Amino acid sequence: MANCKFRSCLGLFFFMVVGLGYAQTGRFQQAVSYRMQVDMDVATNRYQGTQVLAYTNNSPDTLNRVFYHLYYNAFQPGSMMDVRSRTISDPDQRVKDRISKLTPEEIGFLHATKLTMNGKAVRFKEVGTVLEVDLEQAILPNTTVQFEMSFEGQVPLQVRRSGRDSEEGVRYSMSQWYPKMANYDEQGWHANPYVAREFYGIWGDFDVKITIDKSYTLGGTGYLQNPNQIGHGYQDEGVKVSEPKGKTLTWHFVAPKVHDFMWAADNKYKHDKVQMANGITVHHFYIPGEKTTENWEKLKEFTPKAIDYLSQKFGQYPYKQFSVVQGGDGGMEYAMSTLITGERTLPSLVGVMVHELAHSWFHGVLASNESLYPWMDEGFTSYASNLAMASIFQSNPSPQRSSYGGYYRLVKSGLEEPMSTHADHYQTNSAYGAAAYSKGAVFLAQLGYVLGEDVRDRGMLRYWNTWKFKHPNVNDLIRVMEKESGLELDWYKEYFVNSTKTIDYSVKEVKASEEGTSITLERVGAMPMPVDVVITYKDGTKELVYLPLEIMRGEKKTEANAPSLVLSQDWSWTHPTYTISLKRAVDTIKSVEIDPSKRMADVQLENNKVEF
Repeated sequence: MANCKFRSCLGLFFFMVVGLGYAQTGRFQQAVSYRMQVDMDVATNRYQGTQVLAYTNNSPDTLNRVFYHLYYNAFQPGSMMDVRSRTISDPDQRVKDRISKLTPEEIGFLHATKLTMNGKAVRFKEVGTVLEVDLEQAILPNTTVQFEMSFEGQVPLQVRRSGRDSEEGVRYSMSQWYPKMANYDEQGWHANPYVAREFYGIWGDFDVKITIDKSYTLGGTGYLQNPNQIGHGYQDEGVKVSEPKGKTLTWHFVAPKVHDFMWAADNKYKHDKVQMANGITVHHFYIPGEKTTENWEKLKEFTPKAIDYLSQKFGQYPYKQFSVVQGGDGGMEYAMSTLITGERTLPSLVGVMVHELAHSWFHGVLASNESLYPWMDEGFTSYASNLAMASIFQSNPSPQRSSYGGYYRLVKSGLEEPMSTHADHYQTNSAYGAAAYSKGAVFLAQLGYVLGEDVRDRGMLRYWNTWKFKHPNVNDLIRVMEKESGLELDWYKEYFVNSTKTIDYSVKEVKASEEGTSITLERVGAMPMPVDVVITYKDGTKELVYLPLEIMRGEKKTEANAPSLVLSQDWSWTHPTYTISLKRAVDTIKSVEIDPSKRMADVQLENNKVEF
């Protein structure tokens, strides 16, 4: 290079710099700050709004387009959500063909009527549930721009998650109600059409003012900024709220560091507050009645208990409020809040509350891309809520068995698809549900078998502390667990997440040998696993033979309450059988069993044990 001409050297240097620039593949997160004002007309179920959005491009890329989600447009005959529901073999019973039958007054819609960036008009086009925006001026890396939008919407009749006039009589469940900027990350834009699956958003700050009929009580995301002007159970103790002038009230909420904003409203809501010792305020909103009042009063005891348990087990809940709101069509998680149907038995009411609350950790704060990794939210939430329910009610010594059962039924159905399948593109709802919820929970429960329960639990806390507010993916989780355990775990991800290969080990033969006893094990299934073999003798004693996989590059530490370890040798995944030699005579053995804890998701347990 010392001999090159100046222009040539300069050109080569420019090429290298540009090349290095384009080679940046590091992680980054975009940032948003929303200011919205909304006027809701309860007579027409329509609303008008304005939105000021400060958007910060923290990526190394120059953006020439942006995309907004317009979720309410899904609730129209002929939408992708409608057609998907009417053509999939096992439609959600809450949806089926209902969207196709909505009248013009019952449909939902969300339209941008005006949009500027930094004060200049931009071109935009509505394509179903996505607003495509072409920018006159590109958004450069590490810059912030301001979008200003006027929009209008109509709240659909309650069909799925969001809507008005639910079966239980709740007027408004306002989720996915505003134009929401799609996320852009190291994989590019995620402007997926809405077909009733999952969500992925950008963390930011929300400042939202909602004007509505003064008889309505609102609850949901965020901290109410004007409680003493609003009343409705929010005001400070002893404060008397004067009757507002006019027919409406304006509710002002602020929500820092969240990736969504939900609110619900009804003129029959009862609002209760519970102040926890750690400063968290728990709000409950429900419509009093014979099917609700008694159990919702009791629910106030269980929500704080669940917050305490989940914070201890998975990381401290980071916000100062949580709202449990009657609404929606079942149970659905949102920032600082949840919508749940309220006419339930107490165990059902507590169970759905605990599950949706547990989403606050995996959907709300860790917030993996749910479309790409739904099991990292739904599955981990199921795992966590199973543990929380068992702890709260001091029952169910095997809290994850229902998840194992769901996974086994999926395998037997022949419908299983890899958990790496995009949530929108599963062939059946049943395969999606079992993979995301059941197999996702088994992933964590079984990881305790691979690593040891204590190591897995420490790993989950490390995962929280490392990746909260950072959108982790499956590789991030695996690396945390590898660092915590000292083991190599890429094989576990490749088999259990990226394939549908199953685990099936058998005790093939137990016989006398010259040395004492020969035990032959066989890997029948295609997925290899480390194997715990427990030998129970006729005198009541037990011994453990531990066979880690060679590709683990190590072994788990002996777990508490495990039988004494007599042998530990690697089993190569290429070898379909492994023979154990014991010095004790075969006639002293009562049984030989693979994994008596049943934490390994062996799809055929009948061949795991031989008794004498």
